Amino acid sequence: MSEKTTAARLSAAIARLIRPLVRLMLQHGVTYPHFIHLVRRVYVEVAEKEFRLPNQKQTDSRVTLLTGIHRRYVKELRKAPADKEAIPVNVSLGGQLVATWLSDERFIDAEGNPLALSRFPSEHAPDFESLVLSVTTDLRPRALLDELLRLGVVRSEDGDMIVLERSAFVPDAGTDENLFFFGRNLHDHIAASAYNIDGGKPPFMDRSAYNSKLTEASAKALASYAEEQGMLALRAVHQHAEALRTQDEEQSDAVYRVNFGTYFYSVSEEEGKSERSDHAK
Repeated sequence: MSEKTTAARLSAAIARLIRPLVRLMLQHGVTYPHFIHLVRRVYVEVAEKEFRLPNQKQTDSRVTLLTGIHRRYVKELRKAPADKEAIPVNVSLGGQLVATWLSDERFIDAEGNPLALSRFPSEHAPDFESLVLSVTTDLRPRALLDELLRLGVVRSEDGDMIVLERSAFVPDAGTDENLFFFGRNLHDHIAASAYNIDGGKPPFMDRSAYNSKLTEASAKALASYAEEQGMLALRAVHQHAEALRTQDEEQSDAVYRVNFGTYFYSVSEEEGKSERSDHAK
């Protein structure tokens, strides 16, 4: 396949990929000029950091040549401080807490399911305070509990028991935490796919189960089934990852992060026509 054909097909795929992103931006007031500014900045950052010539200093002219962005903008953007991804504190702590809850034998049953925890220290049952203290001693358990209740990650049951609402840290829609995961998870999925397209070896797992000609009732039934099976897979990976992290954390080369996820999406054939309109014929 020629470079020209590959570029054309990649452009068609990207047009389809960004359609839901554009819809989301329009819904939240992110205009085209602002989006273009973001894209221009990322083009310059990637060209500067990832497309350097061996043993040569990257120049404004070369970045302009690579990106097609005017040298004036390149010069301004290269001087601007880089944005740093800020992980909300409650995301970091909440993620660690959920991972521990799903993997530590003190907080799971014989089948590996997360136990309901006593809200207060107890001699007869695992408690939420012990779970928090196994993750951090810098935050009062009550403060973290209130935040997890607010996010809908846990719920209070019978007044003095705390139940994990979801088997992964997924905050309610519209929160800063939700937007953090939106950026991280989609970035990692696209990065894995791009690596595979470029012939990376070994390829990252990137698979999906596709079907059509289903009724709405069947689509809803599959959504429930997919969530059930997906959560089983996520729980198993959580537990295995925590065991490996405990084994590796003191080693000097323990510098890798991993991300494993599942998703489910359904749409009627009529609604899906606009989504397919950008697809290469």
